[in-house]
Amino acid sequence: MFYCHEHYLQHREDLNRQLEILSNERNSLMNKIEQQKAEPQQHALMKKIDEWEHDSIAKIQQVAKEAKQTLLSHIDEFFPKVEQRMSPLTDELCQKSNKHTFVDTDITKWKQELEELKTLLDNPSDLKVQEDSTPLVTKIKVTILSSLRSNSTDIHLNAKWIENGLTVAGGNKAGSEINQLHYPLGLYVDDDNTIYVADFSNHRIVEWRCGATNGQVIAGGNGSGNGAHQLSNPRDVIVDKERDSLIICDCNNKRIVRWSRRNGTSGETIISNISCYGLTMDESGSLYITDYEKHEVRRYKIGNTEGIVVAGGNGKGNRLDQLSDPRYVFVDRDHSVYVSEEGNHRVMKWEEGAKQGIVVAGGQGSGNSLTQLSRPFGVAVDQLSTVYVTDLGNNRIMRWPKGTTQGSVIAGGNGSGVQSNQLNSPVGLSFDRHGNLYVADQYNHRVQKFNTK
Repeated sequence: MFYCHEHYLQHREDLNRQLEILSNERNSLMNKIEQQKAEPQQHALMKKIDEWEHDSIAKIQQVAKEAKQTLLSHIDEFFPKVEQRMSPLTDELCQKSNKHTFVDTDITKWKQELEELKTLLDNPSDLKVQEDSTPLVTKIKVTILSSLRSNSTDIHLNAKWIENGLTVAGGNKAGSEINQLHYPLGLYVDDDNTIYVADFSNHRIVEWRCGATNGQVIAGGNGSGNGAHQLSNPRDVIVDKERDSLIICDCNNKRIVRWSRRNGTSGETIISNISCYGLTMDESGSLYITDYEKHEVRRYKIGNTEGIVVAGGNGKGNRLDQLSDPRYVFVDRDHSVYVSEEGNHRVMKWEEGAKQGIVVAGGQGSGNSLTQLSRPFGVAVDQLSTVYVTDLGNNRIMRWPKGTTQGSVIAGGNGSGVQSNQLNSPVGLSFDRHGNLYVADQYNHRVQKFNTK
């Protein structure tokens, strides 16, 4: 945009005013950080605990003390992260304001980054205070949200990933040895970066600890079968930390199985007669499971074996109230359900209680343009409602910001192959607490990790 001299001076004056406002807001936020560092008891989440404690008094004082200790220990780790996120903004503001080189787009970007930091300070994406109903008293706990398989994680708006991935599981051709995988599908990354992989053709779940060259069979691995000690083509796995167990989509047996993480030799069937493909869990312990034969997603509260439909359920089709070959599922903090549809080449968002969904990625037919997907599978969503999806048919991982009609490639997209910058029919994806991306590289029989830059 070009201005005459008079209008340029007016515009520059307006920009200076906007910069001054931004600087004042940044200073205010810095003061708030310092205040909360000095008085962490005044943090917004801490006040929620105090309100609960006041209502329950004597019965819950011990529980409140334990919850506060957990929260305080993580708040101490949280402030340096916010300050680190703020440092580039501070440097850029100082540098460009001194040289008067900033323009409209800089102001817009700085405003957006500042709003993100404000939100992050008061509502940390990896901390949540929640209630857990028990007899006589409602017990609360501090939950430290981990990998990006449910709820959300904090991924920077402009985050980028290194093009070349690292093999962190498998990668030794197809096989059944402990250093091999055979068509890995779903995966889950725990807080300590331990990876749990649904090893489809080996009928087992394998645990790969961070840096390990071999995995450990933690469920199944006794051949294909329907015995309590067996699995048959598992497609997905998650960790239930409350019960220290795995929850597994045992696909060919049409059941959901719970399996102890501590030397479990057999699993317990918790849901039967379901053509399951993918699953996830919300903060209350409810399971969300895709049924690829009924073309729906059902939610199962703890102890419930019937469930209720929360997405689809109106037959196979491409209407907004239908699904076609649903694969993997993600649930955010608002209990909105995101589901990938292989048949419709799209990702849909179904808000809680909605009768139809919203297309949030793809939906333009099968193809390889940035507006299209080809057989989407794994799906995850961050705190900004950005959708991440494995685009199996295009051998790439895509990122779709909220409200956009096209995505961008963040990993793969260099054709099918075995090189570190290539994928071959990727399926599952997950993120660790630092935003690093993990992909089940199905036909390369490996899990690839793409570190953030």
